[in-house]
Formats: sequence, C-alpha cells, structure tokens
Amino acid sequence: MIVIPRNAQTEAIASRVIWFDPPEKALANPARFMAYAFTYAVHADMKVLRGLLSDDALLEALRTAPPGIIDPRSWAYWHSKLGCWPPPVMPKREFPDQLA
Repeated sequence: MIVIPRNAQTEAIASRVIWFDPPEKALANPARFMAYAFTYAVHADMKVLRGLLSDDALLEALRTAPPGIIDPRSWAYWHSKLGCWPPPVMPKREFPDQLA
C-alpha cells in the first residue's frame, strides 16, 4: 500500500498537480495522487516524491493508477525510469455498451 506523508511539501505538490481538489482530498487517495503527479508534476516535485517513496512504491502507483489520468508519454517515461521496460498496456476506461 502506498503511503504519502502529509506535510507542507506534499500539500504544495498536491495543490499544483490536482488543482481542483483541496490537498487533503488529493492526498487521501495515493494512487490517484501519484497518477496526476506522474503526468503534471515538475522535476522538483518528483524529486521530493522520489525522496519520500521507494521505487517499489512508485511502481505500485503505476500498477494501480486509475485509467485516463496518465498520458502515454508519461506512462512510458516512468516505467522506463523505474526499470520496467517495455511498459505494460496502459489502463483503459471501461464504458458500458448501453446506458440504462
């Protein structure tokens, strides 16, 4: 299970990468938070997060990322950066064939 410490640094990162939610809500779901971080965080933000999380935790965040957040370029980059090449197929959103 991914645990992201809640402190001034992570709250500041959360307010930048998930700007539409308050930091406490953004950090409450670590897999979702990291999916947005993989896509929108700047180098300095990821340097902080990589100092707080192990590579195993980052790979777990990639494996459990909700579909539709991480773009293909970030998906490939982070898998490569964490030694997992070639990357697996990205998660896809599932839509029902018919809406009730």
